[in-house]
Amino acid sequence: MTMITLDGVEKYYGDYRALRGINLTIGEGEFFSLLGPSGCGKTTLLRTIAGFEDVTTGAVTIDGKTMTNVPANKRPTNMVFQSYAIFPHLNVAENVAFGLRRRRDLNKKAKNTLVEDALDMVGLDGFGDRAAHALSGGQRQRVALARALILKPKVLLLDEPLSALDKKLREQMQSELRRLQRQVGITFILVTHDQEEALIMSDRIAVMFEGQIAQLANPQTLYRRPINRKVGEFIGVMNTLPAQVKIAVGARVSVDVAGLGPVMLTPDQCPSGAKTGETHVGIRPETMAILFDGETSDGNIANGMIHELAYYGDMTYYDVKLDGIERPVTISMKNLVGRPVLERGQRTRVRWDERSLVLFKE
Repeated sequence: MTMITLDGVEKYYGDYRALRGINLTIGEGEFFSLLGPSGCGKTTLLRTIAGFEDVTTGAVTIDGKTMTNVPANKRPTNMVFQSYAIFPHLNVAENVAFGLRRRRDLNKKAKNTLVEDALDMVGLDGFGDRAAHALSGGQRQRVALARALILKPKVLLLDEPLSALDKKLREQMQSELRRLQRQVGITFILVTHDQEEALIMSDRIAVMFEGQIAQLANPQTLYRRPINRKVGEFIGVMNTLPAQVKIAVGARVSVDVAGLGPVMLTPDQCPSGAKTGETHVGIRPETMAILFDGETSDGNIANGMIHELAYYGDMTYYDVKLDGIERPVTISMKNLVGRPVLERGQRTRVRWDERSLVLFKE
């Protein structure tokens, strides 16, 4: 069931076109992310859904009702801001109860019960009397979530809510947010510039550039089959290699890839189509591997030289300059215990899988 529909939404600030004809539907109970670099329009789009920004043209519909001229406080949405906006002079319970202050249909006991339930939901049971200024960053974020959820909105809007947290706490809260969304079952819309965060948490992701949606898909499709080079290089690490399409007829796509040689690609590997001529292909670092001395492979093998390497404990990244190309490719490998340490300038062989290639239409 559809919860939100955006129909031809555009937003102008003077002559600046911040949103360019956004058409989008978001389902009930979906965890949806707007992902893109700074200035791409993702926060502006979130604010048009919330009602903090008027659309120049187009329409926003929430739960079957058009939101034209409906102010933010009358929409079935609530928003968690990047800054959390916790009131330092109030304790935790008072912060969470703030949105209930105008509810004349609830007595004090009913409000206290709702506050306790909301705090329990976000893992802050027993924190009601705690001073807001004595909370950690993660706890303040949970208070902001409880304050938004206590009003039982149909849509919760999250404007980069984890950006102020350190890496470890951020990763913990990513899991907590996903668990919470499944528990309450309402639509979550997250704005983030963090690709990993979007991939981990989302049912679907809209990648935005320059006020437009470049690709809308589930995380697996976005990562494995980006529709163009710009999306592929924005989502994670993507090696791009020059290529020449020789044949592009139906299921037959014959491509000559620099450094790798001739390959046959399936239509699935050409999400934006294929035509003969010069282009690029993409391949992810983890779909390639260094072959150490004595190792063999029945698959594809390329030759090259170790250009650089970086050790991250559980992962080692190799930059390998394949024969026939100028720009090194990045290869990521785990579980290298007992393997010899490779050094810069050392010749090596690289195993790769042609099923991992994706063709970019220039």
